[in-house]
Amino acid sequence: MQQKVLYVLLLGSVLLAGCAGSQRTSAPENPRTVDVPVSQTPPPAAPNTYANTASATDWVPPLFVSPEEEASYYVSRLSDRRFVSTYGDRENPRVWYIAAERLGEIGLSAVPLLFSRLDTHDEYEQMLVLYALQLATQDPLLMVNTGGSYVQLPTVLNPAGNAENVEIARQWWQQNSGFLNRP
Repeated sequence: MQQKVLYVLLLGSVLLAGCAGSQRTSAPENPRTVDVPVSQTPPPAAPNTYANTASATDWVPPLFVSPEEEASYYVSRLSDRRFVSTYGDRENPRVWYIAAERLGEIGLSAVPLLFSRLDTHDEYEQMLVLYALQLATQDPLLMVNTGGSYVQLPTVLNPAGNAENVEIARQWWQQNSGFLNRP
């Protein structure tokens, strides 16, 4: 009987040692994320244009408990120049700014977070914050309370208009921020 127990223990030890020796050294690939190749030297960008940035696939972010969590995630991605997609044909390609567009869809819950990023020093991020504000402040629930007022920008997706657009956004905030907490 003791010999049988020793044999089982020995066999178990051998199996464990064999399994331990064949461990994977790299993490399993997550099908929900996409690796975007990053070159060591980025290509020179044309002034005031961001269409030549590396593209990223619109992958599914983690699950969110609230619209505020989702808005927080997308606000954190506004400065990421790779977080874009393209649409259109070869002669007329267009850039889809994923985070800004999603924040526009979230609407009311995104507005306070976007205003908190209005003073960023990154002109690209500021351009997208302003664009997202224009979209998000058109949330029907918010527009009912503001009498149809939303952040109306004369120039979008052009950092040359950032200074003027920031002033327009600030004026809207002064007049309408009180409506953000109403049901």
